[in-house]
Amino acid sequence: MNAVDVVVIGEPLIEISTDGPIAAGVGCALAVSGDVVNTAAAATAAGARVAMIARVADDELGAAVLSRLEELGVDVSHVQRDDAFQGMYVQHSDPLGDRHFCYARTGSAGSRLSPSDLPTGLLETAGAVLVSGITAALSTTARATVIEASRRARRFVYDPNFRPRLTTAGEAAALLAELAPHCALITPSAPHECATLLGVSEPAEASATLRRAGAASVTVTCGASGVHVDDGTTHWQPAIPAPLVVDQTGAGDVFVGTVAARLALGDTLHPAVQIGAAAASLAVGATGGSGGIAPLPVVRTHAGVSA
Repeated sequence: MNAVDVVVIGEPLIEISTDGPIAAGVGCALAVSGDVVNTAAAATAAGARVAMIARVADDELGAAVLSRLEELGVDVSHVQRDDAFQGMYVQHSDPLGDRHFCYARTGSAGSRLSPSDLPTGLLETAGAVLVSGITAALSTTARATVIEASRRARRFVYDPNFRPRLTTAGEAAALLAELAPHCALITPSAPHECATLLGVSEPAEASATLRRAGAASVTVTCGASGVHVDDGTTHWQPAIPAPLVVDQTGAGDVFVGTVAARLALGDTLHPAVQIGAAAASLAVGATGGSGGIAPLPVVRTHAGVSA
């Protein structure tokens, strides 16, 4: 049995959520989020033992990040403390999905992630190693870390998660092509991300393109429609309606974190995607990237499947 089921690599962030449009004097709440936190929380809730590789500030904000990760049940023994500032963002969302973000992360502790932060043996034995394109876009050393992780992982799961504020379409597409032969699973979104990075917007074309590039399997998320699944055979997973929509931030992270966890725990891709779709559906019912993550029995019930 592996000591760790899922390893996540990235930058945890302080999240400041405002009660109204971002402006001076608006009320707000502080939390810990970022795609790597959301995926870690989702994977833990899905039953996996999760370890994080990251860097956080060596101050009170960094301590708050570590405390929250420990509350979520994430192994933080591989998280380094760094003398750079703690990355953070301010966000405002409404139930219809209109979201506004303002980031402070250039030169942050998290951006100093480097290949030397990858422990010997951990990636090679974990059930899955999960990384997003956001991590690779933080810095040249972070990009090198992602590439190294893809080559060493037993099962590498990659979410392109393209963010034009962090990188160019050309750089993100080149990285995707480089990583694809090492990927057990790639999880792009359609139509816009697929069109930007692959030049095709149709889910079937996108998944076929990535499989020809070397990916073992692909799940193309299509928002409220569902998920196109391709692991040599194709399957359509319909979206599972959300009982409540408060904040759609992090729903994609919850999907991929849940799927990675279930694959690491022995599920095949199609049932893992069904559980992931249900988890993402429930996650939009609360504020923040990880505020609405539900425990596995609740997710199974929502998906209509038994344990």
